[in-house]
Amino acid sequence: MKEQFKYQNNLEYIYSTVSLIIIFCFLSFIDVFKNFDVQSFGLKILNDFFTGLIIGLLFFPLYLVVKYFKIKLGIVVIKILFIIVIVIQLGLTGYSLTTHINLGADILGYSWSDMYTTVTASIKLSFLMILPFMILPFAYLGLIRLFHFFEHKINSKILLVFLFFFSGLHFLVASSNKFETQNKLNFLMSDIMRSRNDKALASEGTFSSKKEYPLEIASKDTKDVLAPFFNIHIEKPNVVFIIVEGLGSDFTDDGEYKGFTPFLDSLTSKSLYWENFVSNAGRTFGALPSLMGSLPFGEDGFMELNPLPKHNSLISILKSNGYETNYYCGDESTFDRKSNFLEYNGIDKIIDINKFGPGYVKTKENSGGFSWGYPDAEIYRKTLTELKDKKKPRLDIIMTLTNHEPFDFPSKNAYLGRVDRILNTKPTFEKNRMSEYKDIFACLLYTDNSIESFIKAYSKRPDYQNTIFVITGDHRLIPIPQKDNLSRFHVPLYIYSPMLKKTAKFKSISSHSDVTPSLVSFLMNNYKFNKLEKTTWLGKGLDTARQFRNIHSIPLMRYKGSINDYIYKDYYYSDGNLFKIDENFNISETDNNMMETISGSFNDFKKLNVYLTKKNKISNVTSSFVKPTYEFTTKQLAMIKKLTKGLDRDHIFFLARDLAFKKEREKARLLCNFVLNDLPNYGDVRTLKARTLAWDGDYKNAEIELLEVINRTPFYSDAYLAIMDVYWWSDQNKKAVAIGEKAISNQLNDPELTYKLAQAYMRMKNLKDANKTIDILLKIQPENNSYLTFKKSLK
Repeated sequence: MKEQFKYQNNLEYIYSTVSLIIIFCFLSFIDVFKNFDVQSFGLKILNDFFTGLIIGLLFFPLYLVVKYFKIKLGIVVIKILFIIVIVIQLGLTGYSLTTHINLGADILGYSWSDMYTTVTASIKLSFLMILPFMILPFAYLGLIRLFHFFEHKINSKILLVFLFFFSGLHFLVASSNKFETQNKLNFLMSDIMRSRNDKALASEGTFSSKKEYPLEIASKDTKDVLAPFFNIHIEKPNVVFIIVEGLGSDFTDDGEYKGFTPFLDSLTSKSLYWENFVSNAGRTFGALPSLMGSLPFGEDGFMELNPLPKHNSLISILKSNGYETNYYCGDESTFDRKSNFLEYNGIDKIIDINKFGPGYVKTKENSGGFSWGYPDAEIYRKTLTELKDKKKPRLDIIMTLTNHEPFDFPSKNAYLGRVDRILNTKPTFEKNRMSEYKDIFACLLYTDNSIESFIKAYSKRPDYQNTIFVITGDHRLIPIPQKDNLSRFHVPLYIYSPMLKKTAKFKSISSHSDVTPSLVSFLMNNYKFNKLEKTTWLGKGLDTARQFRNIHSIPLMRYKGSINDYIYKDYYYSDGNLFKIDENFNISETDNNMMETISGSFNDFKKLNVYLTKKNKISNVTSSFVKPTYEFTTKQLAMIKKLTKGLDRDHIFFLARDLAFKKEREKARLLCNFVLNDLPNYGDVRTLKARTLAWDGDYKNAEIELLEVINRTPFYSDAYLAIMDVYWWSDQNKKAVAIGEKAISNQLNDPELTYKLAQAYMRMKNLKDANKTIDILLKIQPENNSYLTFKKSLK
């Protein structure tokens, strides 16, 4: 039915829009309830009115079009869409209450699998958590009914004027507000648009340089500032990096939330300690490229670049000078594409969640069944077991993870008791303010104690006297409120070593990007190293001035896709605002003539960042140890593009698996190779590829692929099952027994694997071990017909 446009016929739409705004305002009240401030709440309400009006205006044409064809369907569609908007706003509010920041363009920098991992780690599923998502839609529909109930008392024209008036105040009062007072949905969309616009401007801008490789300088130009503090030994020193999850300066030394890192605090007087130090990124993705390579960011973080631009790093340089290089973590090394970066640089060994083996206990799963992996103490214990007697100097990189949501760790109750005792020593106001975060402070105590235990255990090693420990945070942890945006990046740096002949505390500003330039300069100038003629670092090296100063220009990527913070001299530029940094690393807003200079310098960096990463102009001469990758023909690339459009790596794997089952194995292997180019540690993908090779009778290459999986992930049972099939089909029973026994020794308690081993014994005519093995299974599953039949066949 068609209907002419009349004002009175669209009251339902007006009520729906106003009800949406009321829900926005209610969520804003929840957002500020704990620390209620009338001015901030007022500004948030104005932003809610403005956002609600914009949404109403944007969807109004759709409402009219649908209504034109079917009157009642128009408002039904709008109500459904507005309920979806409310659910999104509720989710964004929950995210903000948990992290104390608004979700912005960083959502674009993560794959669906990465987002799933992060969310399931942070959220404990419960009925109370889901309840608001059920209640708010009904509350929204109830508000609309209320408007209808009191319709005879409502002057809709006055209601419209009221709506437009309050929305218009946004331009007069709230348009320049800080992001905390913005509507969550408005911030998300505007931040995405800002990010896209920034990237477009940086890409369109012409970067001019006299040199093809702008970062290239003579190696001797990076001053060796560390040598005066060290006793130089004949042998090359071990270097141990401890990158601590969430370790911000607010929690160490004399920070705002001090008292929960006693061991690290004791290192401030025993180390070279930088108190005004910053991470170059606000999340973990930026730690390795900045600390190990002093590298630019690219668009969404350096490790997201594919392929990685040619570059050097501390890993590749030390490896080319005889070092054994190792990386240790308790989670998946593929997360944030860390393993790609490490393997590009020739890391000798990656120990992650897949390589711990028996005897180590993971962090307990949350209600959603998620565990990040192994807690800090287990990571350090595994590291110590992997350190063999000294044959080569070593670079060991340890990344912790316990100091992260959901803040679960061993002996938590004991640490919570310690937190209570520490809080009881603090003034009442401070105690009340900090009591809400007991879980996190207990976690900090555990993290600190784990570091202490590791270094004490390491000190018993003979090579301890020739080891340099570099300890820093990847970024400041998020769930505890931060005083300002700069706090997100403020982390401590300790260089601790028995080799130190004197210690020092520095107030000068440096960053993660300055660490590798200084370490390389120190090692090159004092030990027998292959000399680098030129370096291509983004940082200039650590500043060892005792007084407060900054000689660096430091770009900061708050999250993937957002280069919106910058330190220049003693100024901090953030979200278009300029602040002055004092010697205590506090900031105060300033409005002086430096804005043009600083924004110009910042824009120059953004253009440089694009030029270096998109045109592969970081370095022309590298010590890279890139492993061979799969190359594709133009025809293959076209097929990959067609098949994988819009799919992430996990869904490409599912597609490859479906193709393999449909006997389109060439296509399946093509997709597997495409994923493995990007994620060489993806065991499921490599196992699938190997199975397709075996199905086609190519047992030799199937074996090579499966042994590679087992080497990378020695506690992954599917690879053992697959290779035992390969050995069976290719009549290599001796190998089948050997690999089966290896699996059992690794305590892979998979009944199918044990059954295959029993079958391999039988084919080898080793009836004794075949009987012994099948008896183990029959004790567990005495009624299993397959096992019983097999047992009878052995007689």
